[in-house]
Amino acid sequence: MRLHIIARGKIGRSPEAELVQRYVKRIQWPLAITELPDRGGTVPAQPLGGRTVMLDETGRHLGSMEFAQVLDRWRGEGVREARFLIGAADGFDETERAGADLLVAFGKATWPHLLARAMLAEQLYRATSILAGHPYHREG
Repeated sequence: MRLHIIARGKIGRSPEAELVQRYVKRIQWPLAITELPDRGGTVPAQPLGGRTVMLDETGRHLGSMEFAQVLDRWRGEGVREARFLIGAADGFDETERAGADLLVAFGKATWPHLLARAMLAEQLYRATSILAGHPYHREG
C-alpha cells in the first residue's frame, strides 16, 4: 500500500523539513509527498479503493499501535493508497471532513503545520516499523 502525504504550505529548507526527511527515508513502504499552496491548487484524486485520512482537531486520538492496526487492516483489504491530508491554517470544512475515511488528531493542542507534517512522518515510520516487527516502537 502506498502512503501519500498531501500538505498545504511549502516546507522549504527548514529544521522541520530535515526532520520529515529523516523519517521519510526510513519508511520501507512506497511513499509520496505532495505540497500544495496555502490556498488553491488541486488535491490529487483519490485512487479507486483508496482511503483518506485528515489531520483535524476533531479527529480521533489514536495510539501508535492502533494507528498501525488501521494501516494493517487497510493493507489487508487491498487498499492501494492511504492519503494523509494536512490542511491550511483554517483546517477542513464539514464537507471535506465528511468525505474522509478517518479523522486523526495529534492531541488537543494546536500544532504548526510544518511540525504536524514531521509528527505524521514519524507516526507513519513508527506504524510501518511496528508492522514489520522492528524494535523502534516500545510500549511502556
